[in-house]
Amino acid sequence: IKGSTDLNDYEEHVPELQSYNDVFLRYSLFYAEKAENISISGEGTIDGQGSYFVRQTSEKPQRYMNRPYIIRFVESKNVTIENINMQNSAMWMQQYLACEYLTIRGIKVYNHANYNNDMMDIDGCKNVIISDCFGDTDDDGITLKSTSNRITENVTITNCVVSSHCNAIKLGTESIGGFKNITISNIVVKPSESKTKITGHHAGISGITLGMVDGGILDGVMINNIRIDGPQVPIYLRLGNRGRTIREDMPKPNVGVFQNVSISNIVATNTGQIGCSITGIKNQPIKNISLSNINIVFKGGITEEISLDVPELDDHYPESDMFGILPSYGFYFRHVENLKVDNINLSLEESDTRYAFVFDDINGVKLSDIMLRNKLAQKKNYFIRNVKNSELEDSMIIH
Repeated sequence: IKGSTDLNDYEEHVPELQSYNDVFLRYSLFYAEKAENISISGEGTIDGQGSYFVRQTSEKPQRYMNRPYIIRFVESKNVTIENINMQNSAMWMQQYLACEYLTIRGIKVYNHANYNNDMMDIDGCKNVIISDCFGDTDDDGITLKSTSNRITENVTITNCVVSSHCNAIKLGTESIGGFKNITISNIVVKPSESKTKITGHHAGISGITLGMVDGGILDGVMINNIRIDGPQVPIYLRLGNRGRTIREDMPKPNVGVFQNVSISNIVATNTGQIGCSITGIKNQPIKNISLSNINIVFKGGITEEISLDVPELDDHYPESDMFGILPSYGFYFRHVENLKVDNINLSLEESDTRYAFVFDDINGVKLSDIMLRNKLAQKKNYFIRNVKNSELEDSMIIH
């Protein structure tokens, strides 16, 4: 199936459910609203021919208009997408907004035709299974969003291979309702096969991004068994205060909640120089974060002094490079409460003058079984500032 290259062939749809996107994203090849028992399956290919829809401006929101999705399903139940190939969308490949009992299984996505070419966007959905999928995209890969007051919850993602010039696994940035009860496991993140890029970085911006910036709640996220090869930043967690609303005339929400996250069994190589960061904001920390069984080879190579006074940037777009080069080649933690870091193995490819860890404004941190293979490091292993209730000493082995 090939999508028309003439926008006049696409019917305009504005869902009854209000979301941030429906003001300017109104076209799709396949559309359903408040439907039940929908299935798109088979061994064929859906080609959106998205390169024909040229973006006319870089201004928001005009730059998103007049570029159709391939699939947009809204408030629908018992939806199954399986064993199909999808390619060349003009916008996001597929958005599922406030759907229930959604299964996406065995699909292949190649999306390098235009700006905003995500693999999939699960938005305010409940009871979702995503498995056995392959994706190679210019923009984000497997993406969970919350562009309305609906929470994305009860989601299982497993057994997938993902390539992205941006963020391979991502929650956010739209996070109005939030995310609850999310499990992500057995994912391979590898460099894109596309030799050209529209946005991002050839090897990817991040492997794992959790971004909560619009007042919602993120609670109960488990990420396990992830192999990351290439993205500049393997792990990035951010609570911010952008405060985006569904409509511009709505009051800005309070700062959201970010808590109860477990990330384990991660192997990452061919990273960049930035370093990983896990940051809340002043007086609103990220809470109950566990990192365990993580092995990362960092590029290193920074020889100049990097300031420990990293800007807060509370209201900025959450991206893993937002702070620039961090003062730690490994992990930078700030505004965190109850942090557990266990069985972490960090090493460097090139000599580096930064710390392995920086802890700034932390209430409750325990490190255990930390292996730093850092003969190339030129500083002590960690820097602490405004840290309470810590167990850091005698926790690191240096080789």
